[in-house]
Amino acid sequence: MIRDSETQTLLEDAIRRFVRETLVPREAEVDETDQIPADVLAAMREIGLFGLTIPEAYGGLGLTMEEEVRVAFELGQTSPAFRSVIGTNNGIGSIGILLDGSEEQKQRYLPKLAAGDLIGSFCLTEPDSGSDAASLKTTAKKDGEHYVLNGTKRYITNAPEAGIYTVMARTSDAKGASGISAFIVERESPGLSLGKPDKKMGQRGAHTCDVIFENCHIPAGQLIGGVEGVGFKTAMKVLDKGRLHIAAVAIGAAKRMLRDALAYATERKQFGQPIVEFQLVQGMLADSKTEIYAAECMVLDAARRRDDGRDVSVEASCAKYFATEMCGRVADRAVQIHGGAGYISEYGIERFYRDVRLFRLYEGTSQIQQVIIARGLMRGTEI
Repeated sequence: MIRDSETQTLLEDAIRRFVRETLVPREAEVDETDQIPADVLAAMREIGLFGLTIPEAYGGLGLTMEEEVRVAFELGQTSPAFRSVIGTNNGIGSIGILLDGSEEQKQRYLPKLAAGDLIGSFCLTEPDSGSDAASLKTTAKKDGEHYVLNGTKRYITNAPEAGIYTVMARTSDAKGASGISAFIVERESPGLSLGKPDKKMGQRGAHTCDVIFENCHIPAGQLIGGVEGVGFKTAMKVLDKGRLHIAAVAIGAAKRMLRDALAYATERKQFGQPIVEFQLVQGMLADSKTEIYAAECMVLDAARRRDDGRDVSVEASCAKYFATEMCGRVADRAVQIHGGAGYISEYGIERFYRDVRLFRLYEGTSQIQQVIIARGLMRGTEI
């Protein structure tokens, strides 16, 4: 559903206020405790953040891709952990069910995901298959009315909190993508266990861990869409959307860092004047603003193309590659503008510098985006 501009503006304004009045003041607490406070989670459920992209028929807001990235521009302007806790429900944890699931699967899971009563997670990466996702080794063998899963998934976002997992597993001996199917696996399934939470460089409060399947029995009806061998296609459709979302979050984070850097440069005095008056500092501010503007234009254009029903695999990779690399450059400049203070945890830029580094890795590394873009050109994608 495409919202009218007034309603969309009201939504963005409400989320902007929520970010600045509720989330930003709790950033240091989350970084220290490695937990999103329960009252914050309750407030996020109350205003519908867990169901932003889930259709209204299943209890969500049903945002279009353009509307979603505009909201992500706002959500990105605080610690990424806040966005991460709702991100899988709005993206990789639900989109496979939404795009390829049966109506029964949609009715069973999407309303709970939209309400935040259930957390979804997406299990693709393995110890020996990350960028080369088609080489995954987790198996799902048909056994009467059940499938039996064996394998390990690694670095799975929100796995410690998740109630369901979208799992990519090999259902045939066919090599590559053709033998991969997608399943919905519930947390209490016998044979499913979790590894210990990962200790990460940044994004404290956003949790990942291994998801382990040891003769994990699930009903045959948990095969997404009821068809074997199309799971990799489902995964790629999930990632196209996720890459645009992450690009938008990176833009939001870059805006926040630029705003903080400008405020610091305006207040900090050296040689008798605010450092913002020095042209070399102005150059870093100007470069950051220019790159943010360019990335925002790219993401909005790609989102509109997707809403028009066009294949945006290349454009999504372009946007994710440029926006996340841009965000890293803005983070580096912001630390530089802060000088020694930028290396001290008292200032938020130190935390952001650690947090945004992950943007260039998940949903496909920058180098994988380059490969996708180049292969698209080789196939004849319009230049």
